[in-house]
Amino acid sequence: MPSVRLEDSLVSGIGDEEPWQDDINLYEPYEVEQVLSTDYANCLAVQAYLKMCKLNFNVEMRSNAEFMSPSGQVPFIRCGSFVISELDPIVAFFTHKNVSLSESLSEKEKADMRAYMSLVNTVLTNAEQYVLWNVPEVLNSVTKPRYGSVYPWPLNTFMCWRKRCQCLSRLKVYGWASKTLAEVYEEVQKCCYNLASRLGQGPYFFGGKPTELDALVFGHVFTLMSTPLPDNRLASIVRNFPELRKLSNHIEGEYFANTLSNTSSSPEDTNQD
Repeated sequence: MPSVRLEDSLVSGIGDEEPWQDDINLYEPYEVEQVLSTDYANCLAVQAYLKMCKLNFNVEMRSNAEFMSPSGQVPFIRCGSFVISELDPIVAFFTHKNVSLSESLSEKEKADMRAYMSLVNTVLTNAEQYVLWNVPEVLNSVTKPRYGSVYPWPLNTFMCWRKRCQCLSRLKVYGWASKTLAEVYEEVQKCCYNLASRLGQGPYFFGGKPTELDALVFGHVFTLMSTPLPDNRLASIVRNFPELRKLSNHIEGEYFANTLSNTSSSPEDTNQD
């Protein structure tokens, strides 16, 4: 049977007819030598979400995961005949299958959750991409070697150039390409302040149980704190918010049993309280 995109299934009703199959494969780039921080954050967010939903899944690492994905973004899952990429469509798919972390929230709380998720996706994702692809020191010492590591020369040079053009075009659409690095850091500071204020001292953003927002924030916060760069200002900003560090440490211990293998991390970065 050919693979079915989520968007098509929801329109045509195929998703209702398809039986539930607990055979989820999660596809990601290679963590050790290839994945960049933006993609690693998204991969961690999806892993956390699946674990919070108590869904069994296998992680499959592929050098060409980006090009296997139906949207060109990682991670993506294959579940039965469905192939779905990125956190929001994956959440929609499982919600359609009556698996949800936020079903107990009120409509206002759901609206708030979506607003904060949009904030994270806009600010933290854009900041990560800006630093990776628009800061020369990071671009040359981290981004190009990692992204091009799976391609032979001169293809690695071409693929890095192609990816950089795509990312800079995306930043331009969001109005981030013309920002200074100081302005980017200021945006991250404000984003973290808003997230920390909403989280407060609670274990999660909406009471005692995690939601999709917790999974998303964890992916970015853990990645920012555990990925050393020539300029580690992003990590320093996040560490200044103990509420976010506490959330990251709690989710790591609760759902990953402290087994995350980001080889670029160090104990002092990931275990601060």
